[in-house]
Amino acid sequence: QVQLVESGGGLVQPGGSLRLSCAASGFRFDTASMAWVRQAPGKGLQWVATIRHDGTFYHDSVRGRFTIARDNAKNMLYLQMNGLQPEDTALYYCQAGTLSDSPRGQGTQVTVSS
Repeated sequence: QVQLVESGGGLVQPGGSLRLSCAASGFRFDTASMAWVRQAPGKGLQWVATIRHDGTFYHDSVRGRFTIARDNAKNMLYLQMNGLQPEDTALYYCQAGTLSDSPRGQGTQVTVSS
């Protein structure tokens, strides 16, 4: 079955950086569209970024600060986050696919605070 395990979250000061990782298994990773989504406290799920065969795509709020990437040889998905701001605080999920019901991992917490 599909398994997605996120890691790399933590507490960081405003302006800082983090790199999230997602280990994927149980499906054909190299041809799958993959995404990162997040859920801030008290809010709904928000799409962050997608990587597909035809390129990478970002929410306006993270474009220019976040970079999504993948290593197909290792079945890994990444999210490099620079210039973090308090509004980026959320539980970040790796998602296999781009539909609202696509499978996600358990999430990794990112907290941006001074």
